[in-house]
Amino acid sequence: MIANFLIANMAPIIFVSMIFFLLVGFPVAFALAANGVLFGLIGIELGLLGPQLFQALPDRIFGVMANETLLAVPFFTFMGLILERSGMAEDLLDTIGQLFGPIRGGLAFAVIFVGALLAATTGVVAASVISMGLISLPIMLRYGYDKRLASGVIAASGTLAQIIPPSLVLIVMADQLGKSVGDMYAGAFIPAFVLTGLYVGYIAVVSIFKPQWVPALPPEARRLRGSALLLRTLTTLVPPLLLIFLVLGTIFLGIATPTEGGAMGATGALIMAIVRKRLNWSLLKQAMESTAKLTTFVVFILIGARVFSLTFYGVDGHLWVEHLLGGLPGGPLGFLIVVNLLIFVLAFFLDYFELAFILVPLLAPVAEKLGIDLIWFGVLLGINMQTSFLHPPFGFALFFLRSVAPKSVKTSDIYWGAIPFVCIQILMVGLLIAFPQLVTMGLHK
Repeated sequence: MIANFLIANMAPIIFVSMIFFLLVGFPVAFALAANGVLFGLIGIELGLLGPQLFQALPDRIFGVMANETLLAVPFFTFMGLILERSGMAEDLLDTIGQLFGPIRGGLAFAVIFVGALLAATTGVVAASVISMGLISLPIMLRYGYDKRLASGVIAASGTLAQIIPPSLVLIVMADQLGKSVGDMYAGAFIPAFVLTGLYVGYIAVVSIFKPQWVPALPPEARRLRGSALLLRTLTTLVPPLLLIFLVLGTIFLGIATPTEGGAMGATGALIMAIVRKRLNWSLLKQAMESTAKLTTFVVFILIGARVFSLTFYGVDGHLWVEHLLGGLPGGPLGFLIVVNLLIFVLAFFLDYFELAFILVPLLAPVAEKLGIDLIWFGVLLGINMQTSFLHPPFGFALFFLRSVAPKSVKTSDIYWGAIPFVCIQILMVGLLIAFPQLVTMGLHK
């Protein structure tokens, strides 16, 4: 009787088991692989699967190793780490802070602007949040900014690296959806800057209704004025903007693939560090070690996901998911609402790599069958997954900021400060569903 129950419900049992192991804190890569192997053996024992199932495993794992798209991950990671450690963030924050300082909310506007610029050059959330937390937060607090707002704007601006190209999550999303990384970047371009504009709009509204939360810099704090500020702005902004064009411009123009663009970006970052006289063996070693760790993390999760999916697809789990989600009331809209709610809830516990490798391969076939454009779907999920960095109490951006915030800033201040920006991201998800042309107008016809 137990055997019959297992045979009839193998797919949901595997899925629930996988979610359970992830939520209790098992390492993701090993939880996925162990589930795949365990239930694969059970399926073979029950006669549900053939013993030749695991003969396909080496080919699937080798497919991960041979995936050229994933080469972009270490290149963009290395580029971001070199730029972050070579002092670019400090120079940008100082200069843009002086530029916007005379207006109410100026420092917050500067943080958002620099967060977007760092996202377009580094693509690494941790680097952006930690840099801005170390540099901007003490200055904002010194000049009377509200603790919650200052914390929230820094954490949220750092997460822009999730969605502004050359975002790592968009590379992974394109790979899992079987789409071009260049198309994914082009589709995300407009939504990313609309989201940035919403952040700016929120600070502008706060500056009108709560001016005491976002005071202007006092005259004595404005060190740079006139031509000195103009020259400093040009010399600070031009190199990263050139690097952005070198990487993203060549990708969008079809001159380079994302992997080639990443390689050029890494080379450009090294040149910028040399010109600034910041490149040394210690910096290079730290960047290479961090890049190797993150890349290994990504590849091991992907290998675990391939082992899991081998068994899951073997027991027709994809058909179970298709039946479960494809028959929802409301058609495509009902599917999108349920999927986005699912992603939003799971993002409390799982990071974007885990969500992308586990859920996206299961959701994509259903979306395609419902006639949903997969590039648009990928960008929509990317915006939603961005909230995983800001969710209290487990958001990684909140942890990064807590690690560098002064003791005067309580953890509760950081959590409350993040909530308005989570609401803005949810609003952005709604805008994308209502106006899919925000993504599709950026795609090549």
